[in-house]
Amino acid sequence: MYPGVFAQSKPDFPAVIQAETGEVTTYGQLHERAVQLSNVLRNAGLEPGDHIALCMENHPRYLEVIWGCHYAGLVYTACSSRLTRAELTYILNDCAAKGFITSKYKADQALEIAGDIPNVSVRLMLSGTVDGYDSYEDTVAAASTQPLENMLDGVDMLYSSGTTGMPKGVARPFPGTPLGTATGLSQLLTVGLFQFNENMVYLSPAPLYHAAPLRFNMSVHGIGGTTVVMEHFDAESYLKFAEKYKATHTQVVPTMFIRMLKLDEATRTKYDVSTLVAAIHAAAPCPVETKRSMINWWGPIIHEYYAGTEGNGFVYCNSDMWLAHPGSVGVAIQGVVHICDEEGNEVPQGESGTIFFESEASFEYHNDPEKTKSSRDPKGRGWSTLGDVGYLDEDSFLYLTDRKAFMIISGGVNIYPQESENILVNHPKVVDVAVFGVPNEDFGEEVKAVVQPVTMPASAEEASALEKELIAYCRENLADVKCPRSVDFRPELPRHPTGKLYKRILKDEYWSAAGRSI
Repeated sequence: MYPGVFAQSKPDFPAVIQAETGEVTTYGQLHERAVQLSNVLRNAGLEPGDHIALCMENHPRYLEVIWGCHYAGLVYTACSSRLTRAELTYILNDCAAKGFITSKYKADQALEIAGDIPNVSVRLMLSGTVDGYDSYEDTVAAASTQPLENMLDGVDMLYSSGTTGMPKGVARPFPGTPLGTATGLSQLLTVGLFQFNENMVYLSPAPLYHAAPLRFNMSVHGIGGTTVVMEHFDAESYLKFAEKYKATHTQVVPTMFIRMLKLDEATRTKYDVSTLVAAIHAAAPCPVETKRSMINWWGPIIHEYYAGTEGNGFVYCNSDMWLAHPGSVGVAIQGVVHICDEEGNEVPQGESGTIFFESEASFEYHNDPEKTKSSRDPKGRGWSTLGDVGYLDEDSFLYLTDRKAFMIISGGVNIYPQESENILVNHPKVVDVAVFGVPNEDFGEEVKAVVQPVTMPASAEEASALEKELIAYCRENLADVKCPRSVDFRPELPRHPTGKLYKRILKDEYWSAAGRSI
């Protein structure tokens, strides 16, 4: 379904609440504004199947914009508000966007790219205007509130976060179905697995341009619930809002768990989160001790899944399943998982290899046939991979080892840095950590850790002492070869708001400093 259904049955019911301000958008308002935007876009010449892009913060009208694009039957690309000028220009031109919607928050960048996006004919800005952009609010307010005669389901085409290179658009088949009739996997899963319902309150702490938050929020509106959207994640604020709005559902990433667990106990326990019935996490592997601590704290309400924007497969694990298989991301409930070596041969149970999904789902990387080809099974069986490495146990539960691109080869030994990251991040003096390979003349690569400590060392002596402490801590829990040989400290690591670490940025820096290329 879609918001218009509930605009009829409960027009005054909250569809969106902005967590920090309490600003409410009702279903009646959400639907009417989405209809008006769809009229603006169609009248401007955008036809079903055309592309449009948006780039803004978690603006109070963000979801209204998305639904307006969806009502118009467009292919919509939500862009990260953290992109550089070059990245944003690349995406707008790569997806052949005919429209671009942004906000005053992004005004400087909107001006910078104005001359670089010649194919964009519709340019709207929320909360203010700059040269070359029309007022979103004025334009929409002047539009008809009568629904389009041929309202079709739109679809997203989201871009990878660029952790290992230039972002690539994930193109899925255009539905072309009457509005509200497309059967999205996310809506089927949310109702069946996570108990989404019309009385739910969904607390959304992540950027709305990312696949999971965007699709989950739309799924909530497809069933008539309320979404509470945070401007950005803060550990204590998250707990405060969960209590204030009596959140029943939420979707987070492991780094958010870690930040909440590192709050002092008095802060953690003063908020009542007992209304939560489902806490969903994905996007990055969760350290075992972190997951166990969260289940002990919140109870067996935690659900995990492994999947990608590509939609080629879905692996699921609830709390009971995880407690029986600690460290697993679950079993496949969409597609069949195969673990293969470099030649595409399936490897024995318990042995790591590239994770492939066998499924009927179809996707391709927009304007990149080589990347599309590289995601497919080398033996031509039609299987596809997200580029991750893992293994299956005797019960067909999947365990993630790491991304293939991050594997370190030291002296001929394959090392997956996720293992040592999962150890080090649980150290009480560590906030965040990245482990990767750096050049070594004798072994090719050696293991390096870059750590964001709770308190930055005040001297070289303090740094040396903390480095030794962390290396020793890692070696107590992991084979020596997998542990860092050196540790550097930084006040913050380049982490994407969705939880993904921009490890490539760090790795490039160290290899360039050594006069080497990756």
